[in-house]
Amino acid sequence: MTIGVGFIGAGPVTQAIHLPAVAGLSDRLHVARVMDVDEGTAAAVAARAGAAHGTSVEELLADPAVEIVAVCSPHAFHAAQAEAACAAGKKAVLVEKPLATTLDDARRIAKAAQDTGVPVVVGAMHTYDPAWLAAERHWGDLPATARRIRSRIVLPPNARFETLATQLHAEPVFPVRAGDPSDPAVRAASIRGAVLGLAIHNLPLVRRFLPRVERVDVARPLAPFGYVLTFQGGGRTAELIGYLHRGWREEWSFEVWGDGGELRLDFTPSYVRAGSAIAELRTPAGLRTFGPHPDNGYTGEWQHLAALATGAEPLRYAASDLLDDLAYALDLAERAADLLLQGAAA
Repeated sequence: MTIGVGFIGAGPVTQAIHLPAVAGLSDRLHVARVMDVDEGTAAAVAARAGAAHGTSVEELLADPAVEIVAVCSPHAFHAAQAEAACAAGKKAVLVEKPLATTLDDARRIAKAAQDTGVPVVVGAMHTYDPAWLAAERHWGDLPATARRIRSRIVLPPNARFETLATQLHAEPVFPVRAGDPSDPAVRAASIRGAVLGLAIHNLPLVRRFLPRVERVDVARPLAPFGYVLTFQGGGRTAELIGYLHRGWREEWSFEVWGDGGELRLDFTPSYVRAGSAIAELRTPAGLRTFGPHPDNGYTGEWQHLAALATGAEPLRYAASDLLDDLAYALDLAERAADLLLQGAAA
């Protein structure tokens, strides 16, 4: 018997990332039900997996065939839906990033998980990437000696990859910044959205090497969607660049330089099932390379969820880790927005 998965929200991430990942683990998982507020989308996506469908979260949570719940709805609904999934006694819950849009909402999810004993996983896929996990086991004191961190996410719009990964039920739209880009409030809102929408993918990695943000030096939104951020903390400096452009060139990298070592990871784009990152770790003992492995971080997430549901593994990241990751992202987003507003007022 395989474990039934229910999806709350059937948008492009569900269609192009999660359904293929679950299908690749058909010896352990199957899609039992798909819910979406658009009945046509729910029906079309469910039909691909031979699953039931509907427009009601309550019906999905009441379905005994659904043992793992994936919350892939708009961010504002994450807290209530994750709470309800825990209360329904499911075996595990996946919440797409960000966990929530406020710390109070995130604490509600953490409390629900603690009270019910239902494990909650956040869709921070790079923390489940096999190459990242292998490098983590061998990097020694690099987190303590790190001095400079750089994250670069330069990609075509998601739609390019989504339509290659699957035939979407509804075509996605290229993100466009709303409002007057010269308006400081619009620029501040843009940088907040970019941090929580794109930078957040690598922020749990950044936090391992720069645990606390003390000052943001540069915050610049990029059109049509992106950011340049430079910040400091504990004598360390991080540079983050994110940009969705209209071409085909892509780079998704993460680098760390420390007193006694260096780390670089090159990730494959999210929607491309092309295996794990390649990690290069240089320490006094020499250069080691990890990857590419056949599976990427999304597959790693689902492998972990299946193991949680059967009791084969303990929860890898505690609720406190997930709360700290979100607090870090929210703090960075607010500091960056404040810098833009202060610069406009000066």
